[in-house]
Amino acid sequence: MGVAAIFKRELRAYFASPVAYVVMAVFLALSGYFFWGFLARFTFYSIQASMNPAFGGGLNIMEFVLGPLFHNMSIVMLLMMPLFTMRLFAEERKSGTMELLLTYPVRDAGILLGKFLAAVVLLLCMLALTAIYPILLTAWSSPEPLPILAGYLGLILIGTAFLSLGLFASALTENQIVAAALAFGALLLIWVIGWSADLAAGTVGKVLGHLSFLNHFEAFARGVIDTKDLIYYVNATAVFLFLTLKAVEARRWRA
Repeated sequence: MGVAAIFKRELRAYFASPVAYVVMAVFLALSGYFFWGFLARFTFYSIQASMNPAFGGGLNIMEFVLGPLFHNMSIVMLLMMPLFTMRLFAEERKSGTMELLLTYPVRDAGILLGKFLAAVVLLLCMLALTAIYPILLTAWSSPEPLPILAGYLGLILIGTAFLSLGLFASALTENQIVAAALAFGALLLIWVIGWSADLAAGTVGKVLGHLSFLNHFEAFARGVIDTKDLIYYVNATAVFLFLTLKAVEARRWRA
């Protein structure tokens, strides 16, 4: 059994349970509501602008519709991603299959990679279904494709960071609810930690601002790709995957 076998096993488990369908349905329902709301607001302002051309100079569909939509989708993902990852290790430990899995001829890193890739594929499927929003916009407008791609790249990067932290939480406990609660609490803390940056002076404030998931996503939501934001999410994902690997290795030694 290698990485591919672990990956297929986890992917089958996702689609054999209602969790994946429910989470994706809730995500699509909420993102669809936000899309409708921002589009209605943009339409209202467009009508106002048609009666006052000077008012319409700053109207931009990325700024009024897609940017806020990407931002709200990232918040919904913060709530949903722990549900994708809570069972990945916690269920294995509770059912006793973790010890059996550790006896297979596959490295701990291979087990982790197979589970992580299955969760990432689920994330990509979920985001791909939201492509209908920019497609609908192109039917009666001409949004620029590159800022849209930048927004989706940001969602993929922040989503993989969320999944890696969720995997770490799942590796710490055998209770799925506890794993989801730990992951959500940690994600929310890292999301809002930047709010304290203005209250802390000097280097501490800069560090708090740098650690925030939110601060690094804002440029992507505006359709801008900044190398430092890209590196931040890659590093965050790598750090939490490394911590998960250490937690799995510790479990192997105790088994």
